[in-house]
Amino acid sequence: MATLATFKVPAIDNEPMKTYAPGSAERQALIATIAEMEQQLPFEVPCIVNGKEIKTGNVAKQPMPHDHARHLCTYHEADEATVAAAIDGALAAKEAWENMQWNDRAAIFLKAADLVSGKYRHKLLAATILGQGKNVWQAEIDSAAELADFFRFGVKFVEELYAQQPSKNSAGAWNRVEYRPLEGFVLAVSPFNFTAIGGNLPGTPALVGNVVVWKPSPAATYSNYLVYQILAEAGLPAGVIQFVPGPPAEVVAQAINHRAFAALHFTGSTFIFRKLWKDIAQNLEKYRGYPRIVGETGGKNFHVIHKSAEVRNAVLQTVRGAFEYQGQKCSACSRVYVAASVWKGGFKQQLLEEVAKIRVGPPQDWTNFMGPVIGRPAYDKILGYVQKARDAGNEILIGGTGDDSKGYFIQPTVILSTDPKSVTFVDEIFGPVISVYVYEDDDFEKTLDLIDETTEYALTGAIFSSDRSALIAASKRLRNAAGNVYYNEKCTGAVVGQQPFGGARASGTNDKAGSVSIFYRFVSARSIKENFVSATEFAYPSNLV
Repeated sequence: MATLATFKVPAIDNEPMKTYAPGSAERQALIATIAEMEQQLPFEVPCIVNGKEIKTGNVAKQPMPHDHARHLCTYHEADEATVAAAIDGALAAKEAWENMQWNDRAAIFLKAADLVSGKYRHKLLAATILGQGKNVWQAEIDSAAELADFFRFGVKFVEELYAQQPSKNSAGAWNRVEYRPLEGFVLAVSPFNFTAIGGNLPGTPALVGNVVVWKPSPAATYSNYLVYQILAEAGLPAGVIQFVPGPPAEVVAQAINHRAFAALHFTGSTFIFRKLWKDIAQNLEKYRGYPRIVGETGGKNFHVIHKSAEVRNAVLQTVRGAFEYQGQKCSACSRVYVAASVWKGGFKQQLLEEVAKIRVGPPQDWTNFMGPVIGRPAYDKILGYVQKARDAGNEILIGGTGDDSKGYFIQPTVILSTDPKSVTFVDEIFGPVISVYVYEDDDFEKTLDLIDETTEYALTGAIFSSDRSALIAASKRLRNAAGNVYYNEKCTGAVVGQQPFGGARASGTNDKAGSVSIFYRFVSARSIKENFVSATEFAYPSNLV
């Protein structure tokens, strides 16, 4: 296809978030959509291979965590033949997709973003609320705003990537670089906790011309299926992204054992990511090249409260950072270090007062700030850590209880410990639990060392201080302790195009989703030099006598 112009993508900005205030049109529309979806339960979700539905007959359920006796959907698990067909089909679609002009690939994702933010907005929110236990605001910032942002800003970032060209050309020559998609297919393994990540993990490599086999989380199957349908409606060719829900271990193992496996795009647990890295390393002789491994895995994120901090702001930011979406964000605040004067001067009292106000219950009840945790394993694990804290002699200041009779509800929990290296300061809990350590005001520098050395993670952190020198000292000392640092702001809530997101150490490869950086991981650059002046002899002047 001829290139007849150099195209410029439309101006890109972050998707405005709707407030769903009482009496608003969006609130009424969402209430109606949730009610309609509940009347249609359960939905049936097939595998999608080469644009066609495949029903394997191996059926699993996605329970609703607020009402675990009911399920949002049944889904057909991909078997060995289905995964094989998905890989073969993706590879067959590869040539046409990577050779499609960039403006046409961009247009597909821009249309998908408009479908997310418009036609399918309330349906995506309803699926995320019912299936993943998010309240309305958390669903809005995830499945509407962030998903649309990933698609729109992705187009902008790829335009910037393709524009990166050599700045020098020698006389009689032209140097240029092309950014090829990887040779083979990309495996995307997405988590339950963000519908937007479900769209971004296959979407990022696909934008730069890769084909993708996408294994969604069992606990986010239905919302992710809607994302796939949106991409298909936007014009994504069949086979470019293959949708293969199923047993994680089997689907992933089959993909990474294939000769054409080219990259892993993963969000999930540190344990699983490390295992997959080892498995990939064991297979190096099989592959045509060295696979790219891109992952974001978890965190043990901190708030450090300096003696100069504005108490009220630090309290409210901590409540939000710790307890929004039940602490089930990779970036959620999990450990809090508070100067003694601040703790005694109002932080403790205000923290407990605010936490006591939090309503916990089904996410369709708009007054509930917290909903359920995602499932039985999470429920048992979280309360197990609370019991470990009790057994170690730590004080449960508030919360520490749960109710699983109908849904998996855990009360927001604050643990006070005199041992800053007790288990709840070290291990990732992934639930509505924060551990607090009170340090002497003069031990700020020692506490920074403690924060840096206590866990293996390095994802997010926040520093609260009105003293610029304290902010500088903490930021310098904690340079490697977090990939995203916030001053006087909670450690969650990175926005696409504003705060590129990712951490290092055990938190992942820090490739920064929401920026141009991550797209470099899914391309393989080729340098081209074209000569315009013919050589007249092979000898150089230095060879002459």
